[in-house]
Amino acid sequence: MLYRDEGVVLRTYKLGEADRIVVLCTRGHGKVRAVAKGVRKTKSKFGSHLEPMSHIAVQLYEGRELDIVTQTESIDHFRAIREDFDRIGRASSMLEAVDQMSQEGGVNPRLYQMLLGGLRSLDARNSPVVLPAFFWKLLSLEGFHPMLDGCARCGDDDGPFTAFDLDEGGVLCASCGRHMGRRIDADTLQMVRRILGGDLRGALAEPPGPTTVATERLALTSLEHHLERRLRSAALL
Repeated sequence: MLYRDEGVVLRTYKLGEADRIVVLCTRGHGKVRAVAKGVRKTKSKFGSHLEPMSHIAVQLYEGRELDIVTQTESIDHFRAIREDFDRIGRASSMLEAVDQMSQEGGVNPRLYQMLLGGLRSLDARNSPVVLPAFFWKLLSLEGFHPMLDGCARCGDDDGPFTAFDLDEGGVLCASCGRHMGRRIDADTLQMVRRILGGDLRGALAEPPGPTTVATERLALTSLEHHLERRLRSAALL
């Protein structure tokens, strides 16, 4: 059966001498693995449409184990990202995070829109907050919204909060954080609150600095803790 959808290419890998398996995050069918036949030949009709990060309209034939790509049309190639090594690293981490977090066949239009929005934002501006914001939003979408306004261990909501514990899933007060968690300063905590509390636009406008670096490190560590594996693409950051 033929079907049409649109999606973002998460990754590809070789199959045989001329084919390639393409992993897509799609709007209507979730995560899809499909074969692009002959795509590695110089005269392939698919051309550069099936490179990782490409946003495409695609027609596929539903197969028993792997679907088959029969037609593609480019929607967005995110040229500004591809021309900037720093942005490539951030985009690659977004793609890998979605690939690891999503399950084949699990339709999740919010995840698709979040990925597309993250790439568009990064393409428009290389904000140091784009990637950590994407990680925090992804964790929240998957049901792992961090506790930020009260101690995740004892429940104290007076503060100050001096640590963040990955196992407890949130901030710790000075007493609980004395021997647990990793240090978190007030500026970093406020940045995470802004990202998850409705001031994402303002957070994205923040210039690079110690707070944005600390926010990215904490977001990456939290995501890797949840995935129980390291992000290989993080080495590019």
